[in-house]
Order: sequence, then structure tokens, then C-alpha cells
Amino acid sequence: MQATGRVLRGYSILVEGDRIRAIGRTIRGRGNEVIDARGKIVMPGLVNAHTHLPMTLLRGVADDMDLMPWLQEKIWPLERRLNPKRVRAGAMLGCLEMIRSGTTCFADMYFFMDEVVRAVSESGLRAALSYGIIEKGSRVLRAAEIRKGLSLVRKYHGAAEGRITAMLGPHSTYTCSEECLRRVKEVAAEHGVGIHIHLAENEGDVCETKRLTGETPVRFLRRIGFLGPEVLAAHCVMVDDEEIDIMRASQVKVAHCPTSNMKLASGMAPLSGYLRRRITVALGTDGAASNNSLDMFWEMKACALMAKVREMDPKAAAAPQVLMMATLNGARALGLNDVGTLEPGKKADIVIVDPGAPHMRPLHNPVSHLVYAAKGSDVDTVIVNGRVIMRERKVLTMDEEKVIREAEKASDEILGG
Repeated sequence: MQATGRVLRGYSILVEGDRIRAIGRTIRGRGNEVIDARGKIVMPGLVNAHTHLPMTLLRGVADDMDLMPWLQEKIWPLERRLNPKRVRAGAMLGCLEMIRSGTTCFADMYFFMDEVVRAVSESGLRAALSYGIIEKGSRVLRAAEIRKGLSLVRKYHGAAEGRITAMLGPHSTYTCSEECLRRVKEVAAEHGVGIHIHLAENEGDVCETKRLTGETPVRFLRRIGFLGPEVLAAHCVMVDDEEIDIMRASQVKVAHCPTSNMKLASGMAPLSGYLRRRITVALGTDGAASNNSLDMFWEMKACALMAKVREMDPKAAAAPQVLMMATLNGARALGLNDVGTLEPGKKADIVIVDPGAPHMRPLHNPVSHLVYAAKGSDVDTVIVNGRVIMRERKVLTMDEEKVIREAEKASDEILGG
């Protein structure tokens, strides 16, 4: 996934410790372990740049609704029944689903984040985690919420052999006040961490922000000095050309979530406008309650197709661009400089895809097939930080039956009240 987009055939990769040491047609020496990937596609691990992992427990319980009623009438009332044990069960299920579909790294924003940390640590995945700050203008709540977000940073930034990084996660411009957002910006700068926020997700988001601030979300954040290269902005659907220019000038990173945006009828993000201005755009699934899947292969295809229809141009969001969004751009959006490509010196986050299924044959163009034809179930082997965590479809770090059983129990408890 270097800028050239070259496909190397007949090459081998040497991994030592947690890093790629060499790539070449001939590798000198003998490894302690050899993975025979002949006839398969070896690629960087996929990066899911925006999700809410424990929402796997709410998969399929609030379909076919607009965003604001979906949140206010369904999701938020159910989330009041969460507790640490239930969040852990949902996070474990999400980690399992991502491993089996080739995601090696993800950005998550949610609650009871100590339990998400545990799930990431045990599963072997890489993650950028943030506590979802919601204070709605309350001074008392503001201090408590920012304290929780900062606690996550202090306790876990660099944890799990460096696989976990922490961010601050103000939920949005309509659930966090100007004072809250200004303070989050200050704290993030003090601790050298990123900021993960929902931005201009749909018309309701924009209207509510204008009611509260008198400005659209992007203009409001520019005025208060919030925007910057450390900001990961999820969705960014309802923005105009001037706002895209503002985002480019501030070097904001965009987490594009096409499936969630389509399912909630939030709209179609101006992806081509972002790409023309060379804004870093990554891909995210959003939570499993608004997408129903954490499969990044599905997301890549949805991304490409949405862009083509929006622009009425089949050249919009070509396969190499989309694959870059799901790998290297995802790493850049999360502030990770040593993942996202297969290169000597980079972390050994590697996925092996088996193209043997009928829908992957004949294999004329590996890049095209990964974006337009592949499914998460085509992933054969997953390596994170130099450790094999799934081999030949068997997950090695988790008891799959136990994870599914505990998640179903936790979901039943939430829905049953």
C-alpha cells in the first residue's frame, strides 16, 4: 500500500519480533515459523477508523429509523442499561468479528472503556480508544466527563505492548458545549493525544448545532479553535465547499462511514471533494447497531459505489484509492506512523486473504477483487504486532463459543430490562 500501489508477486516477508524486517524475492536465513501463502493475497491489516464496539449487543434492534429518533428513542434508553460486564461482552464480540474479517486496528468511542481495553488486550488487536464525553452544557457533568476521558489517557495510552493508544472523545457539537470542547482541545494538547468526534453527521445534527451555537458544526469548531491535524472527525456528511476548505486548511482527518450513513439516510458525504483537496479520508463502519456489520470489505465496496453514484462518475473512488483509505489512511487518521503498509521497519500487522472461493475467481486484479469482490469470510490468517492471532480461520486468542454465548446473554439482559 505504498503510493505506487504496486502488486508484488512471488515475494516473501520476514517478520522479527513485532516488525517487518525484510521483503524480497529471496529471504536469507530460516524462520522459527513459516506461513505458506502461495496463491493467496497478503495485505496490510484493515483499519476501522470509527466504531462503537460494544454496540454489537444492539445489532438489529433499531433498524430503519432516522438518526435522531434512532438515538433518542432506541439507542440511548437501551445504553442506560449498560454495565461493565455487558460492555465487555459486546467488546469481545466486536473484536472477534473484526479479527475474522481482517481488521487489525480500530478507533473506538464508548463508555466503560476499561472493559474495551481488556477486550483489545486479550484479543491481540490494535486500537485507538476514547471515552465518549457528553455533558450538554452542565458544568458539573463537564468536569466529571472530561475527568473520565483523561483517566483513560493516563491509564492506557501505550498499553498492551503499545497496541493501545488513547484519544479524547467529545461526542459531537450538539452534545458538548463550547466550554467543554475548548477544554478538551486544551487537555489533548497537554497530553499529546488525538481527538475523536462526530461531525456534521446529518441534517438534524447541523440544525441542532445551529440552534445551540448559531453556526454550522464546522464553522463553529473553526471559531473556537478546535480543528487541527489531531482531530478525527467521523461522518462529515453535511458540509459545503467552504467547510471542506476549512477542514483542509486545519488538516482534519475524516472517518467516512458510508454504510451507516446510507442505512440511517443521513446522506452521502462529499468524498470526491475531500479527495480532490487531499484531505486524509479513512473508512469506518460505525457501530453494529447502525451498520449491522463490522466487515471492512463490505465498507470498501459501499464506499466506492456511493461515491460513483453521488458524482455520477464511475471513476470516482477507484479501487486503489479505497484500499488506501482502509489501510494507510486509516493509520494516518489514528496518528499511527508505523502501520498501514507492508514495508521493512513497519509493525507486522498483516492479513492473508484466500482468493479460492468462486466469487474471487478468476483472479485478474487483486486490488479490484479486494474492494469489489472479497468478503470478510475470505480472510485466512491475521497477524498483529508480529503475533498470529488467527490461522486458517481459527482465532487463537479467544474462545469463540464463549464470546458469542456471553454476548447473547448480555444482549438479552439489556433488551429485557
